[in-house]
Amino acid sequence: MMVQSLRTRLIVIILTPLLLVSLAAAVWQFRNTSDRAEEIFDRGLLSAALAISRDVALSGGDALSPMTRELIGDTSGGDLFYHVYAPDGVFVTGYATPPRPPSATLNDETAPLYYDAIYQGRDVRVLRYQDATTVDGVTGLFTISVWQNMDNRESFVRDVLTRAFAVIGFLLLSVALIVWFGVGLGLRPLLDLQDAIAKRTPSELEPIRRNVPIEAQPIVSTLNALLDRVSRRISSKDEFISSAAHQLRNPIAGVLALAEAVENAPTSEAAKSRSSELVVAARSATHLTNQLLSFERAKGSDIDVNGQEIELGAIVRDVIERFKAQFADRFIKVNADLPSYPVARHGDPVMLGEALLNLMTNAVAHGGAEISEINVSLIVGDDVAKVCIKDNGIGIAPEDRVVAMNRFSQANSGPGSGLGLPIAARVAENHGGRLTIDEAQIGTSVTFELPV
Repeated sequence: MMVQSLRTRLIVIILTPLLLVSLAAAVWQFRNTSDRAEEIFDRGLLSAALAISRDVALSGGDALSPMTRELIGDTSGGDLFYHVYAPDGVFVTGYATPPRPPSATLNDETAPLYYDAIYQGRDVRVLRYQDATTVDGVTGLFTISVWQNMDNRESFVRDVLTRAFAVIGFLLLSVALIVWFGVGLGLRPLLDLQDAIAKRTPSELEPIRRNVPIEAQPIVSTLNALLDRVSRRISSKDEFISSAAHQLRNPIAGVLALAEAVENAPTSEAAKSRSSELVVAARSATHLTNQLLSFERAKGSDIDVNGQEIELGAIVRDVIERFKAQFADRFIKVNADLPSYPVARHGDPVMLGEALLNLMTNAVAHGGAEISEINVSLIVGDDVAKVCIKDNGIGIAPEDRVVAMNRFSQANSGPGSGLGLPIAARVAENHGGRLTIDEAQIGTSVTFELPV
């Protein structure tokens, strides 16, 4: 596909309608000039015919007055020919053979008749005029024919049109040059903007501050918003990598120490004991790694929130079954209050399920040893669906709720990575919802809210 420059596009857009208007004006000018020329030259023929008719009546057809001869010689159409004959067809004066009129003549014989004909092999314009007068005692309608070559008339039209078209062409050329250089001057702010964009690097994403036309300001605003999101994304990535490296350092160091301890165990019984500890440490490191990956994915780059249609009730039931299988040895009672009708929306079922499972496992990890019951309910309103997870554990103090929502932070010390609540919050936000820690007299109450 051919790519045109913006300057070329603007010139084409501006000049194309001007060219069409110019063509329409040229056609109008041609028709108007032709009509005006015909009117002017026909009036000249009529003036000459009237003068000849008057002189024929005065002189009896013998001679034309000097004034009439001067009129005939000075007509703008060039040489003028004339012919006069009496009512009985007798030749009176003028040239011998006038051009013949067309077969279809006007009913009113006294009205001037204009027509085109051929005289001595040349195109001529003819006026046939009948006037009632008396010449040498003969009274009746005398016929005066006056004709003139068309060359001068056509030359006149060509001259007028040539000057008009020259003016139109000059104006079009002037407009094209003005538009060409004007667009170049108008595009300078955009070229300056291009230079500003070219100076941006992954480590230098400052907002662009340039004086640009009003039409380009939305582009700059959108670009600055994009640069801001990219900058925050890169900063978040850097922070995440730094935090992940810090969080993984201790578990990996523990795994390495236990592996060395197994290798250096003095007896097989000691090696077996230390191997069990190594397995636990490796599982803890694996869980932390999975949590880190889940948190990174929960940022939304891989989540298709509008793709697959899901049923929230089925996801909640599946999460409860997975939770029971995972904590079968803890004898924790799970109460489910779910609607009998389906609750449908679009979203990512894997991430939603992982977010809800994190909320339930988080309750076990930080609810204390006394936790024995978790209540899961799905409440559907007019435009939202809320999954409420309540436990009877030690709870979270109001002043610690913000800390609990931060990544790698824990309101109550315990096992885990400190990513359970942040992962669930990110998933809710990416689906247009939110995660809140509610007031609770006993234990902890968390609400996972989604629009439906």
